[in-house]
Amino acid sequence: MSAKEDKELVIDFLNGNEAAFNLLVRKYQNKIYWYARRMLGNHSDADEVTQEVLITLYEKLNTFKFESSLSTWIYKITNSKTLNLIRKQKVREFMSLDKIFNKSASDDIINDFENAEKLELLEKALKQIPPKQREVFVLRHFEELSYNEIAEITGKAVGTLKANYFHALKKITELINNE
Repeated sequence: MSAKEDKELVIDFLNGNEAAFNLLVRKYQNKIYWYARRMLGNHSDADEVTQEVLITLYEKLNTFKFESSLSTWIYKITNSKTLNLIRKQKVREFMSLDKIFNKSASDDIINDFENAEKLELLEKALKQIPPKQREVFVLRHFEELSYNEIAEITGKAVGTLKANYFHALKKITELINNE
């Protein structure tokens, strides 16, 4: 679905077509969930954030000005809701990669064991880096967003984001290599 189709769906929804909103939900629900899941580290919190974001979209879609893409606006809302939950719960460990990590399709048990070890090391390292670095790492590495998109979502300068990403990579590498 393109940005043009998103705009048409938003307009249709604002004109009373509930089915248009359902199409937007189908398009973005998994993206919202997996971003929240990666940041929070568990299903129930990610599910809670997903529901909050979808309710916010339903209630606030009339305020969307089409100054950015709908997906950027949704990521911004998701990021805000996720960080609010982290602050509220004072969560220190909020990153799980169990669904991100693609295990080998091979029946090679040794290979699967090595992949599981790598996953465990990466999860451990990610839990030890500061939230601001983890945030940009997740958006850049896993969501594959550009620094400009991340800047729009987080409200931080591109240079700051690049520095945070660089420091995250450096710390993750050091932590994994020291294991």
